[in-house]
Amino acid sequence: MPWDRHWAVIHKDTKFDTTHPEWAMCRNFMIGTSTPDLAGIWAKLDTARGSITLSHQALGQITFAPDDKADRRRFVAWVQDLCPADGRQPQDIVTVPNRGMTDTAYPSISILNTASHDAVASAMGIALERERWRGNIWLDGLAPWGEWGWIGQNVQIGEAVLRVREPIKRCKHTTAHPHSGRRDADTLAALRDNWKHQNFGLYAEVIQGGKIDLGDTAEVI
Repeated sequence: MPWDRHWAVIHKDTKFDTTHPEWAMCRNFMIGTSTPDLAGIWAKLDTARGSITLSHQALGQITFAPDDKADRRRFVAWVQDLCPADGRQPQDIVTVPNRGMTDTAYPSISILNTASHDAVASAMGIALERERWRGNIWLDGLAPWGEWGWIGQNVQIGEAVLRVREPIKRCKHTTAHPHSGRRDADTLAALRDNWKHQNFGLYAEVIQGGKIDLGDTAEVI
């Protein structure tokens, strides 16, 4: 998916090799699991300029070009206040040629079901924000957890064909509010207590590229 996880922020203890950049596990980067306030950052991409505008309710806005060294230093200084002194510290922004920094070793996108989300929210008794799950594609019209029947199958959405690989095991990032970054909803306990697992959504791999529009139908083929 173009621009999805195109850049990642390494911390000072990273094992990521900046001289030979290639995919690495998420523990090498600044992530909401270990630094929950990062969950409150929202991004807007300007593809023409190659720049990003980030906003956070405690920090305001910053617009910068992640491929520009001086701009990367400005970003690190901006985000520093969200990173506790006794935790991981941001160091720089990196990218890998020809793929995004997904959580999986293979290039993946996430498929999420609105009915499954609503089931989790109902079990928790709160208005749960969908942004907690950081999904690429949201689907309507399925039964709760009906997407699990797609694992191992090919699904066409618009012009694209995706191979559904596996469920997404969730981490503490989903417990943080997507505006404040405060951990205020135990999504993991809700999943474990009600469904005996910690999964939400599916990882899929693109096997035929193509355009996907809002309102396109998803069909197992």
